[in-house]
Amino acid sequence: MILSASSDIHARRVDAVARGVGSVLSSYVDRASGGTLTDVDGREWIDFAAGIAVTNVGNSAPAVVAAVREQVERFTHTCFMVTPYESYVAVCEQLNELTPGDFAKRSALFNSGAEAVENAVKIARYATGRSAVIVFEHGYHGRTNLTMALTAKNMPYKHGFGPFAPEVYRAPMSYPLRDGLTGEQAAARAIDVITTQVGAQNVAAIVIEPIQGEGGFVVPAPGFLPALASWASANGALFVADEIQTGFCRTGDWFASEHEQVVPDLITTAKGIAGGLPLAAVTGRADVMDAVHAGGLGGTYGGNPIACAAALASIETMRELDLNGAARRIGAALTDRLTTLAGKYPQIAQVRGRGAMIAIELTRPGTLEPDPILTGAVNKACHAAGLLTLTCGTWGNVFRFLPPLVITDEELDRGLALLEQAFRTTA
Repeated sequence: MILSASSDIHARRVDAVARGVGSVLSSYVDRASGGTLTDVDGREWIDFAAGIAVTNVGNSAPAVVAAVREQVERFTHTCFMVTPYESYVAVCEQLNELTPGDFAKRSALFNSGAEAVENAVKIARYATGRSAVIVFEHGYHGRTNLTMALTAKNMPYKHGFGPFAPEVYRAPMSYPLRDGLTGEQAAARAIDVITTQVGAQNVAAIVIEPIQGEGGFVVPAPGFLPALASWASANGALFVADEIQTGFCRTGDWFASEHEQVVPDLITTAKGIAGGLPLAAVTGRADVMDAVHAGGLGGTYGGNPIACAAALASIETMRELDLNGAARRIGAALTDRLTTLAGKYPQIAQVRGRGAMIAIELTRPGTLEPDPILTGAVNKACHAAGLLTLTCGTWGNVFRFLPPLVITDEELDRGLALLEQAFRTTA
């Protein structure tokens, strides 16, 4: 039910905002902090979404607010490509230090995750002199023309928007619940597709999410990612880790690639990097990043000084609060309660994920047939009860849980109780 103040805003929205821009809730947020959101009518939600893994440090984190306020008072924009500033350099230094790999690195800053992925592909093609890009079933990489081509799911991301960018090839993903393969077996299957249908000598890059996001929080079987990275290295292709949703403490390490000691040639980041402000980056091997001619990378707003200030404060907060440790604790609590819930409801086919990036996949009992209808009903019940949840997956049958990493134990427990209540009333 839309309450009065939200109803008024919603009526204005219908007249002003393009229909193609959707929202999960029909209520309009007035303020947010920690693990909760409050709408314009005073109603509170426990936040299990974090703006899709953006507000890892929480909404309006004190250090971020202070840094942004100070930067706004100094200057708001000059364009780094015209008159540069120190904070852009400092963010790049932090990224070069934090991302996997002990080799020399360089970074470039952009505005969004899709823009980062698109630039990673540009860099890979330039550095290798090749054009083919390998992506994977269930993958999601953005909404620009090129990143729509990289994205697997048709609705709502690609339908009616083609033709798409060429020289993009899709390989089978490791999906343990559905394929029953070891990581090595799944990698061999994918590599066979790449070599026979594309040709190793044509591949500029393999682009993959270490844990798939929109595709259903699919965690590949152990050994899958290292085998792909090894194949890329042996065949002159670049291994690009899309860590836009998995990065910045979300999985219990700074980056999900670290769980299997995978060292990407290039890594794309965004979402959790700046406490809610728009910022993205490509970080990678210095020789690869420096291959592109001067002026070949950039953008008017890329590395905006306010977003850079927020990023530096966010990274400082992640260190000071040990948000990697917090993510592991949140993940343990989520996994424990969700596993218990799965014991009561056979529709929950699997609990999976890492750190504070956990999902449950719903199927018809005793089968692997996706159940998006039940998923939608439980999701709606959660929202009605005051819990903000998100669904995902190729078939729309996966719940993804992405609470802010500063959520309190009490808020987490209350949110999980609301989820259990939603299952009791719908399943």
